[in-house]
Amino acid sequence: MPALVAGIRVAVLLRNVSARMGQVAMNYWLVKSEPSVWSWDQQVAKGAKGEAWTGVRNYTARQNLVAMKKGDKAFFYHSNEGKEIVGIAEIIKEAYPDPTDKTEKFVCVDIKADKPLKTPVTMAAIKADKKLADMALVKYSRLSVQPVTAEEWKLVCKMGGM
Repeated sequence: MPALVAGIRVAVLLRNVSARMGQVAMNYWLVKSEPSVWSWDQQVAKGAKGEAWTGVRNYTARQNLVAMKKGDKAFFYHSNEGKEIVGIAEIIKEAYPDPTDKTEKFVCVDIKADKPLKTPVTMAAIKADKKLADMALVKYSRLSVQPVTAEEWKLVCKMGGM
């Protein structure tokens, strides 16, 4: 996963350069949840106040949470059951200590549902598209919080009817 970590660092550096130049850069992400544990419908029900994205216990995923900025967008992916991107969420609060972590090593962010995809985009459809072969969802399928490139974001949104 060193290439993924390096990619995150580059994204953060580019954001910092853009911010210094007076431009606001947006990063894109993908967050995973098993629908039996936390579903898109439950996220939608939280409304504008959103919900803390807690329980992440992987260091690479933690670094991704730390890199998230208020206003960034994230695909909401149903893992294990469904295996599909079902909606778009927005980061509404940047990283802070995860209140569910007794070790005090991990962080969470707050997210709110933005909009559902018109058509869910399945893992099978993503794997079938050669343009998405390098997407973190394909290469690092077990990682629960992942970066998404702008090109991948546009393509998946198109696949989802957006």
